[in-house]
Amino acid sequence: MQNSIQRSPALQGLNRRRFLATAATLAAAPALLTLPGQAAEARQKVRLATLMPKDTSGHKALTAMADRLRQTTGGRVDITNIYTDGVMGSESDMLRRIRAGQLHAALLTAGGLAEIERSVICLQDMPLLFGSLEEFTAVRDSMLQRFRERMLEKGFMLLFLGDAGWVRYFSKTKALLPDDFRRLKLFANRNDDKYIKTMRRAGFQPVPLEFTDILQALSSGNMLDALACPPFYALAGQFYTAAQHMVELNWAPMVGGAVISRKVWDPLSDADKEALLKVAVETGKAIETSSRRESDEAVAAMKKRGLQVHTLDAPAKAAWDKFATELRGMVRGELVPADLFDEVTRAVQAQRAKAGQ
Repeated sequence: MQNSIQRSPALQGLNRRRFLATAATLAAAPALLTLPGQAAEARQKVRLATLMPKDTSGHKALTAMADRLRQTTGGRVDITNIYTDGVMGSESDMLRRIRAGQLHAALLTAGGLAEIERSVICLQDMPLLFGSLEEFTAVRDSMLQRFRERMLEKGFMLLFLGDAGWVRYFSKTKALLPDDFRRLKLFANRNDDKYIKTMRRAGFQPVPLEFTDILQALSSGNMLDALACPPFYALAGQFYTAAQHMVELNWAPMVGGAVISRKVWDPLSDADKEALLKVAVETGKAIETSSRRESDEAVAAMKKRGLQVHTLDAPAKAAWDKFATELRGMVRGELVPADLFDEVTRAVQAQRAKAGQ
């Protein structure tokens, strides 16, 4: 499942540990913010942090977004700093800095967003529920306002939700079925105790680690055997150099989003709030489009460098469907609040009925 984790030549020179932290959030969508001012016309400075690498397409989109926002608001809202490469620490560190007023905004994975409001995880920890990214997008957009309201209560404005394509399973040895992966040591975010507990209950062997430790763990003896992440991250983080097998299975979308401190959001004028949201959403859609495309392109690039992609026959797909159904039963009420689990399930069914499926 997604939490078991989720480029280009520009990434090759990045420090590996810093990059791995970066990889965890690249699917996320862009944002921008502002510092509370004394007057409506005052210049609102914004400091934005991301794990995203410097000079990648996502970082360039954020820079362009900052320019657009500055022009749209006449300089009243100004993103003066964009901290890339995880220099502000982990997502937990970023949130602490925002609460302390040292930062004002951040791009976060679903795991980071869940540290603010747990309900957001319902979009990610629902294995094999979504039949397509279009189906996922429709459900996500239908719930966006709900998430915004809940996050506002927690002191954050959710500017945007997006995805970076599908999560796939990678392993050091050939593994095709759920039982194959049960015999392997599987990466788990060490900060997600509920996920670790659920995976152990499902018969897996989760290994709690930091994102920055994945490549080293894969390359060092038998410390780690497998992980789940989007192909884009596997390429960018060089995970595939150690885990050279991938199952062609759309396990779950890699979800992320942008937040801004409510202390920054509330003092803005209505016009500047509207401008901020408009620019953020438009930039977010562009980043989502490029992230999905680059994730698909990553598979082709990794295959040229030795990655073995394994397609599943009908019996294997049935085994994964059975496992995912069982796992969703464990997720409901544990990883995902029961009410939201049911709401997402109904929303998917409604989308399929609408499409005549």
